[in-house]
Amino acid sequence: MLKLDWVTGKTNTPVYVLSAGDKNVNARIQSRLISLNLTDNRGFEADQLDIELNDSDGLLSLPRRGTELSLHLGWQGESLIHKGKFIVDEIEYSGAPDKIIIRARSADFRATLNINREVAYHQKTISDIVRTIAVRNDLTPKVDKMLANITLSHIDQTNESDGNFLTRLAKQEGAIATIKSGYLLFIRQGQNKAVSGQSLTSVIITRQSGDDHRFSLADRGAYTGVSASWLNTRNPRKKENITVKRKRSKTNPQQEKKKQDHYLVGSEGNVFVMKHIYANKANAERAAKAEWEKIQRGVASFSIRLAKGRPELFPEMKVRVSGFKTEIDAADWTLVTVTHTLNDSGLTSSLQLEVKISDSDRV
Repeated sequence: MLKLDWVTGKTNTPVYVLSAGDKNVNARIQSRLISLNLTDNRGFEADQLDIELNDSDGLLSLPRRGTELSLHLGWQGESLIHKGKFIVDEIEYSGAPDKIIIRARSADFRATLNINREVAYHQKTISDIVRTIAVRNDLTPKVDKMLANITLSHIDQTNESDGNFLTRLAKQEGAIATIKSGYLLFIRQGQNKAVSGQSLTSVIITRQSGDDHRFSLADRGAYTGVSASWLNTRNPRKKENITVKRKRSKTNPQQEKKKQDHYLVGSEGNVFVMKHIYANKANAERAAKAEWEKIQRGVASFSIRLAKGRPELFPEMKVRVSGFKTEIDAADWTLVTVTHTLNDSGLTSSLQLEVKISDSDRV
């Protein structure tokens, strides 16, 4: 593999290889590169590559939108990590001094994913649905084994793009829908597992490896539970919104009977009521559990910028940290977003982490 040093003659030198189509363009931009910024996102948000170039002499030509870029990133003397392919879709020219910013997003996000469709899925498994969408977008489906055989009695894609529909379905099932390297992935969120079900490699981050960090802890008492409702097929109309009060009210048996159309996870008190009305009880239960897990994951968050970038890191990896407060070190963390930055300060990686649900009581 061709390796071109961004700065030569130094140890621990960051290395990148940038190609446009099948042509290496390092030699053309090396002396002009101000910064290179890559954000690796979780879920159905395209990864983004920003390249900032010096055009103070006015000799640079504006690149064409639609150009495919490929990026490898790493360190001198080590194997470079392929960070993906990207399509140039935005160009910014500003000054003085003049500079050009090239913005490209993951090439895996096909334009067909944004076409609104009318599709009804009846008695289909999640695997069936994901496979159908993958095929019509020229992608290869990969579904988490824990999710693949879940059967949905009925769900509609009404004037909705495949991208939006998959995001909605993933939220309902406590999963993540994303596209990486030509694969349409549908995996459980925050479980640190690959599509095969195998655990992802655990990463250890020490305080000494970071430039700065930030920890935040939300009020876990903000919500005590989540309630979701579904249509009563014997009387198929939208049920009235329920009102949940902190003090439990006295109800007669007739009022208690109405609760059969609502599913509560957590405990009564300050309950988050989901607005969407689900087709059946099973869908409502899974959606409520997924939302409750999401709330629990949001209890604690941690971010850190690594002084020496680690381009091998990607979202959903399990992370353990050391050298911070006892509660922070004791928790298992999940990597949510990674931003790799290459500039005159070197190569750094900024990590956004969320606490794993099983450890939410520790922090």
